[in-house]
Amino acid sequence: MKPDIYEINEPIAAIKPVRLEKHGDIRTDNYFWMNERENPEVIDYLNAENAYYEKCTAHTKQLQQALFEEMKSRIKEDDASVPYLYNGYYYITRFETGKDYPIYSRKKGSLDAPEEIMFDCNVMAEGFAYFHLSGINISDDNRYAAFGVDTVSRREYTLQIKDLETGIILPVKIEKTTGSSTWAADNKSLFYSRKDEQTLRPDQILKHCLGTATQEDVLIYNEKDETFSTYIYRSKSKKYLIIGSDSTLTTEYRILEATNPTGKFSVFQKRTRGLEYSISHYGNSFYILTNKDKATNFQLMHTTEDATGKENWKTVIAHREETLLEGIDIFKDYLVISERTNGLTHIKIQPWQQPENAYYLPFDSETYTAYTTTNVDFDTDILRYSYQSMKTPASVIDFNMDTRTKEVKKEQPVLGDFDKDNYTEERLWATAADGTKIPMSVVYKKGIEKNGENPLLLYAYGSYGSTMDPYFSSIRLSLLNRGFIYVIAHIRGGEELGRYWYEEGKLLQKKNTFTDFIDCSKFLIEQKYTSAKHLYAEGGSAGGLLMGAIMNMQPELYNGIIAQVPFVDVVTTMLDDSIPLTTGEYDEWGNPNDPVYYDYMKSYSPYDNVTAKEYPNLYISTGLHDSQVQYWEPAKWIAKLRALRTNKNLLFLDTNMEAGHGGASGRFEALKEVAKEYSFLLDLEGINE
Repeated sequence: MKPDIYEINEPIAAIKPVRLEKHGDIRTDNYFWMNERENPEVIDYLNAENAYYEKCTAHTKQLQQALFEEMKSRIKEDDASVPYLYNGYYYITRFETGKDYPIYSRKKGSLDAPEEIMFDCNVMAEGFAYFHLSGINISDDNRYAAFGVDTVSRREYTLQIKDLETGIILPVKIEKTTGSSTWAADNKSLFYSRKDEQTLRPDQILKHCLGTATQEDVLIYNEKDETFSTYIYRSKSKKYLIIGSDSTLTTEYRILEATNPTGKFSVFQKRTRGLEYSISHYGNSFYILTNKDKATNFQLMHTTEDATGKENWKTVIAHREETLLEGIDIFKDYLVISERTNGLTHIKIQPWQQPENAYYLPFDSETYTAYTTTNVDFDTDILRYSYQSMKTPASVIDFNMDTRTKEVKKEQPVLGDFDKDNYTEERLWATAADGTKIPMSVVYKKGIEKNGENPLLLYAYGSYGSTMDPYFSSIRLSLLNRGFIYVIAHIRGGEELGRYWYEEGKLLQKKNTFTDFIDCSKFLIEQKYTSAKHLYAEGGSAGGLLMGAIMNMQPELYNGIIAQVPFVDVVTTMLDDSIPLTTGEYDEWGNPNDPVYYDYMKSYSPYDNVTAKEYPNLYISTGLHDSQVQYWEPAKWIAKLRALRTNKNLLFLDTNMEAGHGGASGRFEALKEVAKEYSFLLDLEGINE
């Protein structure tokens, strides 16, 4: 039975005003005390919010369980990845029925060879509420595997090494790393990146030698600029160790031959603010993807190993106004180019010896996603790529670049009675207030009438130049089959329509992201896909900021909103350079120590702009150990919403007390979180089964 929420006491957070002053502007934060992670009063408040959520949604528990079982039933439990060949071994990731975590294995020389289990994460995860293994990295002699483990969900990994010949994990434990590492060619020198203990910024590259204690590890590089992060990897050709340093707008690389791990890294091209580049090695040359010379959508350039400065770079693929050059894959005989035009991805194959014989892979859907995947083998004619659309499950395809034939290695299995022909996908374009056309990807079950009565979930992200391509989700079928329309809005702040699309949705143009989403919402209502009483919005992290902004700007457009780990206290967070990510974010949001950026941020920061008005129903999720968006942002936000809103719509804060930014770690545990979100939407629509 559905409870009367008015009879359930809402958690009321204590008001403890803190005066915050900057640039002569004074803000009063009544809930600043929630920043104290170890304060029992904070834990009590989060637990009270969880208890309130549980009481108010007790009547949906059966629906949540049904959704969970339904979503789980579509997933092939005993599934495995398509094997890939690397240095004489086939590598496979597989799952077993009833188990939450992957098993990483390999087979020597042939898929018929005996399986060698490297890591069974189900065994390794025993006793932990959260577990994630990352960054498996194999030495050239195939004997040692370096790997990172996180058991807290703060993305701080303990780096370890396993001897694959003996099966023994060495006693070495290197704390506070990113989890990634790379071996030099001597099979004993392991380079890795370590994080600052407070800010969690990867700021150091160190070298560990097998057989030595970790306190003997050598500091190779220290990234002192707080707006940069650093990392290390090895070129696909295996010739070079490469240290990268990057911020939002600027990159710099250092290189060293992998056969000389005691040598000194040399700067490839010193950092120049605004110059972005990435490097790929081939033969005795480097290929550089860069925005040099105002190439906003990037160009491909070339230089020799002994002359790496930008003054030596020569154009291979010139900049194009209409096409974003996203990346390249280098093979012995072919250059593969990934690019994006009019919001859709394209893959171009170009032989090194006969570039005039270049051609594109054919894709004929109206809206789709295609991208190259695991291509670690340098000397091969086979390109592996993936293809999917809103109604078409993802396929892994091996394409022979010589014969131009393809082999579908695997299509994502969807168990049950799924038939993609029962669904319709569309590409729509809304017009923003400034005349800009905003693309949307749409999917729904066939037979739906556009009469304004359909429930519709509109999703977007819109930050960091991250593209939200149209993708397939078997989980999403649980909404589509109950009459929901699902839409991804490709708003500014992403990079779907080229680099300028990103530039127009950041810094002092950030509000375009929010108004684009609102204009997409209005378009969908005008075209009778839905109406305000049936429209729902969803976004996470920076997309949670989007949710908070649209709620303040035009709350009447939405019946309900899902905000996952939302970044909503923008000004206070960006003024605190001790918080993970802050200093590296100045090029995205601006530095509020500058009054121009401070004023602009304050004008849209969701927490700062909560006022006395009617707000939509709201479900917020967060994790106590989140290192990306601290738990106190959503906690403070909901407390302020409760104090100021003028209606009695649902306001829920659901905190996972054992997880971080990514939520639960098990593949099926994560479905329970989705079931909560879906039950929130379905309950608002009066759909209870």
